[in-house]
Amino acid sequence: MLRLAEMTWAEARELDRARAIAILPVGATEAHGPHLPLATDGIIAEAMAGDGARLLLHAGWPSVVLPTLEYVAAPFAAAFPGTVSVRPETLTTLVADIAASLADQGFRTLAIANAHLDPTHLGSLHAAEKRAAEASPGLRIVFPDLTRKPWALRLGDEFKTGACHAGRYETSVVMAARPDLVREGVRAGLAANPSSLSAAIGAGRKTFEEAGGPHAYFGWPADATADEGRTLVSALGGILAEAVFAAVDPAPESAPSA
Repeated sequence: MLRLAEMTWAEARELDRARAIAILPVGATEAHGPHLPLATDGIIAEAMAGDGARLLLHAGWPSVVLPTLEYVAAPFAAAFPGTVSVRPETLTTLVADIAASLADQGFRTLAIANAHLDPTHLGSLHAAEKRAAEASPGLRIVFPDLTRKPWALRLGDEFKTGACHAGRYETSVVMAARPDLVREGVRAGLAANPSSLSAAIGAGRKTFEEAGGPHAYFGWPADATADEGRTLVSALGGILAEAVFAAVDPAPESAPSA
């Protein structure tokens, strides 16, 4: 997997930018219970980007993973120490500017691997998608929103309930990708919190506390496993790759045979 930040400019010059898929992982710096790091969403986004890049390369599409965006709108967790939340319009402008810079260099596809599901943040990404499409018409923007069908149906039973912030779903992925960052002694003793964050959002709640998550987690973190995390990473990578396949031209002639 190619990471743009690890390449030299001379190596970046050699990329076939017209065919290469630029992948932008988007996370957050946000409270994720007492057992997961503030960087949880970024860890999940990077895992999604990495597995998606693997699948794209296997299909003949070279990919390059951009540095992860970690500062985004996170108003639901703003009251928790460590959470850093920026204005949604800041992220909209930043993503649109990144897209314009990539387009200027000859990239034709930007795929967004987003793992932060705050509704304000999602709105800023959709606004960026629209702005970038208008400003850089030669660049495809691919953004599979995990909160929408069909993608939301592929990430496990807990995800479908909406009680999935720092619960079994996210904890499993971090256990698979960065087990050293899981506070295992805390995780194993956490009681289930079946309060649905998505239902609370629909009811107009604005913070984790209002939604029934006084410790910044929802779901069943004690039930998480690394094995499930690896399955979820594969699902996330598949979602990203399938969204790209649906947007790009037919596979290049160099694609390996099935």
